[in-house]
Amino acid sequence: MSDHDIDVPLIRIAVPNKGALSEAAATMLREAGYRQRNDTKDLVLTDAENGVEFYYLRPRDIAVYVGEGTLDLGLTGRDMLLDSQAPATEIMALGFGRSRFRFASPVDGEVRSVEALAGHRIATSYPGLLGTWLSEHGVDARLIHLDGAVESAIRLGVADVIADVVETGTTLRRAGLEVFGETICESEAIMIQRNGLDRNGTVTQLLRRLEGVLVARNYVMVDYNVPEEQLDAACAITPGLNGPTVSALAMEGWVAVRSLVPRKDSQRLLDDLYLAGARGILLTDLAACRL
Repeated sequence: MSDHDIDVPLIRIAVPNKGALSEAAATMLREAGYRQRNDTKDLVLTDAENGVEFYYLRPRDIAVYVGEGTLDLGLTGRDMLLDSQAPATEIMALGFGRSRFRFASPVDGEVRSVEALAGHRIATSYPGLLGTWLSEHGVDARLIHLDGAVESAIRLGVADVIADVVETGTTLRRAGLEVFGETICESEAIMIQRNGLDRNGTVTQLLRRLEGVLVARNYVMVDYNVPEEQLDAACAITPGLNGPTVSALAMEGWVAVRSLVPRKDSQRLLDDLYLAGARGILLTDLAACRL
């Protein structure tokens, strides 16, 4: 009998109910060993074995539900948390759903700098986030709150500038707009908790599993053989997270090395290892990890 069968209450977690963020969140949670719904019409799913109950909610509402104490944890975007101004805290960045929140205006428009924003109308779907930023930077401008895409606001005479989420910038360019000024917010998917949450073992386990998924996604295992006299040079290329594992080989004068290396640079590392004298170099994907 597990602790969950005795007296440990289920922790309640809000996750996005639709869109790309929802799909990516479901994939990550499955990789972490949690059940996820098969029917998108289901709004609640209980994973009793892991002590978790998932609630599928509108992404923009998640921070409010968590902040008000109705739910324990939530998976949402950093921009949505900041915009909600809810009493909730970011506790982990999840590495997907990255975007930037930027100002944009017509290429030949009169407002092409942050200093020129004062007194102008800014259309946005994130009035809480933008209002805080403007206040912190001493800019007095009028916010036009629109629910949804804001690219047409300038053309339709509603605003002089827009502030919106930018991924590739393609949509803005099609509307004849161009970003300017500094980035207002760097966003990505995050895990949040309500302020004052007393983390129990189930919450700690969830965060540890998600950290393991992040490591498995961002790192690969490299194995190779190298002459002992080249060991230091090879280990300098693959220092690993806590140092490489070095084992003796049956072949005299050679050793086997195993180390975690960043997935992003793995092909370059293979080239560098070969030039350093390593042979029999193998890369292996990770399914899960605990550090």
